[in-house]
This record gives sequence, C-alpha cells and structure tokens, in this order.
Amino acid sequence: MKRRVAISILGTTLDLGRHEERWTRWRPNVGLCRQPGMFIDRLELIHDNHSEWLAKGIITDIETVSPATEVRQNIINLRDPWDFSEVYTSLRDFARNYNFDPESEDYLVNITTGTHVAQICWFLLTEARIIPGRLLQLSPPRGREPDRDFAGTHAIIDLDLSRYDEIAKRFASERADATSFLKSGISTRNAAFNRMIDEIERVVIRSSAPVLLTGPTGAGKSQLAKRIYELKKAQRKVTGPFVEVNCATLRGDQAMSTLFGHVKGAFTGAAGERAGLLKSADKGVLFLDEIGELGADEQAMCLRAIEEKRFLPVGADREVSADFQLLAGTNRDLREAVQKGQFREDLLARLNLWTFGLPALRERREDIEPNLEFELRRFLELEGQNITFNKEARQRYLSFANSPEALWSANFRDLSASITRMATLAPQGRITVEAVEDEIRRLKASWRNSAQSLSNDDILIEVLGRDAVAGLDLFDSAQLSAVVRICREHANISAAGRALFASSRLEKKSSNDADRLSKYLARFGLRFEDVRTAR
Repeated sequence: MKRRVAISILGTTLDLGRHEERWTRWRPNVGLCRQPGMFIDRLELIHDNHSEWLAKGIITDIETVSPATEVRQNIINLRDPWDFSEVYTSLRDFARNYNFDPESEDYLVNITTGTHVAQICWFLLTEARIIPGRLLQLSPPRGREPDRDFAGTHAIIDLDLSRYDEIAKRFASERADATSFLKSGISTRNAAFNRMIDEIERVVIRSSAPVLLTGPTGAGKSQLAKRIYELKKAQRKVTGPFVEVNCATLRGDQAMSTLFGHVKGAFTGAAGERAGLLKSADKGVLFLDEIGELGADEQAMCLRAIEEKRFLPVGADREVSADFQLLAGTNRDLREAVQKGQFREDLLARLNLWTFGLPALRERREDIEPNLEFELRRFLELEGQNITFNKEARQRYLSFANSPEALWSANFRDLSASITRMATLAPQGRITVEAVEDEIRRLKASWRNSAQSLSNDDILIEVLGRDAVAGLDLFDSAQLSAVVRICREHANISAAGRALFASSRLEKKSSNDADRLSKYLARFGLRFEDVRTAR
C-alpha cells in the first residue's frame, strides 16, 4: 500500500491557539492528522522563520493525536505572501527540488491554509503535474456541541477531468467549437485533415511559438492563418492586429522597409518615418506568406526579430521592439531550399517547431461535398441569393469533382471559383445539369491551357524535382514531358496508353497499353498516379 504524504502551509491564524484552548478549537494542520479513514504517514509542513515557535507547537500536538505521523519542516521565507510571482516561484522551486515518488507514495496538497495566492499556486502546480498529487480541502466541524470532534472533515479534489463527465463534456464541446471555427464551420470528412486541425487547435491555444503552414497554392493557408488569429483573439491570447504580407511581392530595397520600417531620410524618397509590418503586428499575429521567397538579408533580420523580439529599422541607430506571434506559409520545400543555399537553415530550425502540411484538394476529395455547401452559404452571405442544385445536377457535379478527370490544380480556389460561376449564372436560383456540363467544360479547358503553358522543364520539375530534371538527357526530357502531358489529359492509364501507342498498337495481335506506359514511367521512378497528381 502506498504511503500517504500531505503537503501543507502552516496557518498562522487558523492553526494558532492558546495552550489552554488548543483542544477546544479547530486547527487545520492538527485536524489533518486526525481524519478518520485517512492516516497521514508524513506531513511536509511549510512555514517561515518567524513562525518557528508555532510550528513546534503544532508538531507537538500532532505527535499527541497521531504519534506514527512523521512531520518534516520546510522553511520558505517570503517577503510578500500576496505577491503572486514570488509565491509561485518559491512553491515551484520547492516542488522541483522535492524527491517525489508517485510509485510508492500518494500526495495530497492541502489548500486550506496559506493566502489565497498560495492556494491558487497550489492549484496551478498540481494541475500542471509539477506536483503529482491531488488537492485536499479541510473544513471545520459543524454545530456547537461542547464535546464535538474538532478534527473537522475533508474532501479530496482530483483534477483528472476524465472522472467528471459533465466537465469533460464541456471541455470536449469547447474544443469541438474551436476546431470547427478553424475549419470555418465546414464538416470536413478527411480523417487526417481533422486530426491535423485538432492538433493545431491545441498548439495555438497553448503556445506562442512560430507555426509553419505548408502546402500547395490554394490549399487554404491564408484562410487558416486568419482563423488561427481570430481563435487566439477570442481566447484573449493576443490583443493586437492580424498583419499579413506575401513575401513574393517584396523586392529590392523596399523589402526591408516594408518589413522593418525606416526613419525619415533613410534613403531617397523616405520623406517620413514608417513603422513597418513587424512593428504593426505588435501584440498580435504576423503572417508571412510564401516566406521561402524572402531574400537573404530579410531572412537574417527576421530570425533575430523572432528570437529577440527586437530589430533595427532601415537607417535607424536605435532598435525597436515588437512582440508578435509568427505564422509562416510556403508552397516550397524549404529543406531543399536550405540545401541549395536559398534559405537559412537556422531560420528553418526556428520555424520548424510546429509545421503543418495542408493537403491538396485532390488528396481529400471526400471534403469536396461539405466545401460545396460552404461555398453556397458564402454566396448567400455575399450576394443575398439562396442558390441550390437540382438533384441530377448535384450528382453530376460531385461525380466529376471526385473523378480523376478533375485535376483541381488551384485546389480550393478552383472549387470556390467554380461554385461562384454556377451560382451567378443559375436561373431562378437553381443550378441545372446544363449549367454543370458547361462548368465542367470550362474547368477542363482551364486545366488543359494551364498544363500547355508550362515549359518542358516546369512540368518535369513538378513530377521529378529540380535535381532529377537537371540530370536528364535532352532526349529523355523531351520524351518524358510529352508523356506526362498526355497522362494528364486522360482519366486512367489505359486511356493514356491508347493515345500514346495509337499506331504501334495496331501492328500487334495483343497489346497492353497500360502495361507499356507503366513500365516506361517506372524507368524514372514514377507511377501514373504520381504524374496525375503532382502539381
């Protein structure tokens, strides 16, 4: 059986009692060792030097009522027992230096004595598991009978919320509301995406460390960054504004000025002072979208600003400070950029504490339908028109949207634009099959034109990566790029094979075009699915 250990502060008022009345009034630390059914093996009694005499008296009386209880004195001297910082630091240091042994000892922390500040600190230390125990509340006896038991009563408060169904349900509901908020209220069905959003919710509520959002263009990085800010503001984690900048638009001398500000006369045309975006984001959230496009000097300045919360405006001789949380977004592989000397390794290390990769729309097609509903609701809010699909039109659109024919190369931007077009053109507020067929033709043409506009190198970089493309012979590069274009124009490998081998297949009695194409792609470490989805 585990030994029971109590940790308690000496009550300079409640534990006080004149010698002749000490057995006729309630004293919490003496009563603690007299509780029926709760024997205390050891009491860790905390007091300051000035209360040594009272502590000795309490120890003597505990020896009388519970001779087997060991009492250890712990001296903590406080200048101001109502100073939260001092009290918390002192009790935390006591807890960290204490040799806890939860395997063989059960710890109870008495919150009955001490100032209200101390009681709050006990709660925080126990809730954070710095003290691996439970809280104990003692109460005086009831009634006024002269022969009543002055041991009083006790209640143990277990902070394991899983034991309290109603509280656990409330916390679960609040977390569900927060994750739904991050998803803009969209009931997404992709399990991996939902797990990621759950983790993001926990991180942004508990941490102010930088967060890196990765993923292809149009995957929703900017939208998620704004929702993160709004959630943190609602939780009172930040009080300042949300400041967003696309780093791809920052070029030349203006980049440093835009980010870090400048003083009057810092350069030609600097007629006045400029605060800069980092200063503007003070106490709020700064979102650096496409951070991989920052220049080397801006990267170095950003790193220092993130680590020290200080930076030097252009032309200034005095630093300024700004305390902001950084969110960063990129569609680039920053590790590859580090290897090529295009991105600072130390900056990536600072950003990489929390990295979340947003999947492309084609990787979570089960979420197309709930996003369709979201886009129609948003159209209603923006335009004041309630647009619906008829049954056949809805089925046709979802069938196409979930098929390999739908490339969704711009991800959710494609989907949003598609729904907006159909809703705008819908007669009498109903999207028909004819409208859907027109939109499907429009999407296919857009994706085909987009693919044709890519150079051979661009299209191969998408599927192989820049380094692999650099090692290809011109012959292989030209042939493979043509094969990739044909693959992207067809829904499956058999159809693509028939198009590629249209003449040679006629000379054979038996032709497996899909197998021939599969073997050709395998020479480059590719599969048909890779070629179709690499964007």
